[in-house]
Amino acid sequence: MAAVTDPITVALHVAAILERHGIDYALGGSLASSMFGEPRGTIDIDMAIRLERRQLDDLVDTLEIDFYVPAAAAQRAVEQKASFNLIDEAGFKVDLFVLGDSPLDRRQLERRWRIEVRDNPSQHLWVTAPADQILRKLEWYQTGGRVSERQWRDVVGILRSQGTALDHADLAQAASSMGLEALLETAFNDAELPA
Repeated sequence: MAAVTDPITVALHVAAILERHGIDYALGGSLASSMFGEPRGTIDIDMAIRLERRQLDDLVDTLEIDFYVPAAAAQRAVEQKASFNLIDEAGFKVDLFVLGDSPLDRRQLERRWRIEVRDNPSQHLWVTAPADQILRKLEWYQTGGRVSERQWRDVVGILRSQGTALDHADLAQAASSMGLEALLETAFNDAELPA
């Protein structure tokens, strides 16, 4: 792949590799939240993936054609359900988050949306659904000590943009099961929406 400066192009390239290897994924992070909330620039791409140990070596071999891939970190990520990154020659970083079996990890792939990101020809990415982006970002916000203004802004931006399109009852129930109900209520208040 020639050096590019466009995160969508990089995401499409990685997605094509994942699909070729039969690996389910969902785009997340600020690139995904920009699709459903407040747009913001990024040079990082986050993708949640379902990756088994038996798939790892072939995947790394393919990725290494266009990316620097720390193989030991990738193996550790599969074993510990953590993340590893890929870096292309233009310096784009793709963080691959290996999902485990938590309810949110399962939701993220089961409820992902297929979004057209380019036309002529039509190109699509699987993207984390808005409600699950909110939950994931609230989780990161809480785990990070509740100090990330970017995570909080993304949550509020998605809530404002999606408004009544979101299933508020489902979102509240999922947040409650994760211990995030108070944060979600505060986010609804900041977005000036009824919870």
